[in-house]
Amino acid sequence: MALKYTVIGSGAMGLRIGILLQEHAGVEVDFVDGWEPQVSTIKEQGGAFVSRDGEGRHLVPVNIYSPEEYKGTPDVFIFFEKQMLLGDMLERCAHFFNDKQYAVTGMNGMGHIEKLDKYFNPDHIIGGTALIGTVLNKAGDVDFIGESGAGSMNFANENETPDDTTHQIMDDFEKGNMNPNLTTNFQGTLMAKVVFNSVINTICTLFEIQMGQFIDFEGAEKLSKQLINEAYDVCERAGITLLTTRQEEWESVEHVSRVTNPLHYPSMYQDMSKGRNTEVDYINGYIYDLGKQYNYEASTHDFIRNLVHLAENSRKFNK
Repeated sequence: MALKYTVIGSGAMGLRIGILLQEHAGVEVDFVDGWEPQVSTIKEQGGAFVSRDGEGRHLVPVNIYSPEEYKGTPDVFIFFEKQMLLGDMLERCAHFFNDKQYAVTGMNGMGHIEKLDKYFNPDHIIGGTALIGTVLNKAGDVDFIGESGAGSMNFANENETPDDTTHQIMDDFEKGNMNPNLTTNFQGTLMAKVVFNSVINTICTLFEIQMGQFIDFEGAEKLSKQLINEAYDVCERAGITLLTTRQEEWESVEHVSRVTNPLHYPSMYQDMSKGRNTEVDYINGYIYDLGKQYNYEASTHDFIRNLVHLAENSRKFNK
């Protein structure tokens, strides 16, 4: 029997994943979002406008709701909420959760699993990461970055034991053209993307550049490896085995920036440019704080985190 999905946090990535599932996997998808302009605009339009690399803009029918009005009973929830907004969003959505449902995450950073554990059976939680670029131009208008099939996703069950439903979800994501990879290394899967974002998201945000512009810099490898090496030092002390070696992590940064998404502005930049607070505390800050637990000072990550907060604070002087 086909699974029914509901995307919670229907911004850029939430819309992309849900639309790919309903268009290519042929499954039923609802969307829930806490940002009122997104909900009202999509309802008024009769769907979301979708482009690919700025071209071919067209309207895709989307069923979207606020948390308070949603009454659906999906089999699987897909979470793409911002880390700092997730706790409030879960409270607003709690009335339509039940103990049989699965929760799949594709969120940036760390801190969300502990929140999801309060609402879902840990045996039904699948942590995921996405190397897929997407931009929300404005409410109800999303741009898929990269050719069809570009990018990939990694997933792992929190209990590290895939079941039949997990494999059915992966099959739907495969049909959705998202190139999912299922592992049995939960922490290592999530942390690999945190390390990636700790390089790309923060540096591109601070200098207001695309990923391709970063990788064009002759010192990009040196900058990247300083952050990667610190993060791997932290993970080794915490007993976390990442999916890739240090060199492979750098090669991933290099390939995605140069080949897959060179024109992409990372999500942290999108937040900064629109006056929203960033998720840096859940990325570089998380790496630094984890290191402190094991008497390791990931000082470059702390320095980068504070630079991003300085940039956030500086906005008040531009008004």
